[in-house]
Amino acid sequence: MTDPGPEIVAYTPEFADALRQIYLEGRRHAFAWMPADAYQAGDFDNAVKGEEILVALHDRVAVGFVSWWAPDNFIHCLFVDPAFHGAGVGTRLLNACLDRIGRPARLKCVIANQAAIRFYLRQKWTVVSQGSCDEGAYSLMLLR
Repeated sequence: MTDPGPEIVAYTPEFADALRQIYLEGRRHAFAWMPADAYQAGDFDNAVKGEEILVALHDRVAVGFVSWWAPDNFIHCLFVDPAFHGAGVGTRLLNACLDRIGRPARLKCVIANQAAIRFYLRQKWTVVSQGSCDEGAYSLMLLR
């Protein structure tokens, strides 16, 4: 029997603590050049305020999430517990999100986060422009 992968569910407040930790650890891992104290666990609440969120569960434990701003089809956050990188969690979350928002969809990805850039390029996203944010230069990406 094959592993069906993580279960994708709608966010409820019971997941908040786990997602705060995933967001904290995920940003420290993805943006390793930033000072460790640049991020706090409570940052999650501000980052996703007003956004829709899906959660990936492995054995009923949250291992990742995706959030988006629905009015603009803008994917804001996609973070996976580093212990589950490469296990298909990010792809499952991204596809579940896209099933809800449709296309075209947009997102920003920090250029120095090369693993994420490669991930999105494999998923057929294209770079349409570049800009700058607190973490450094980013690519604005589009999926048609």
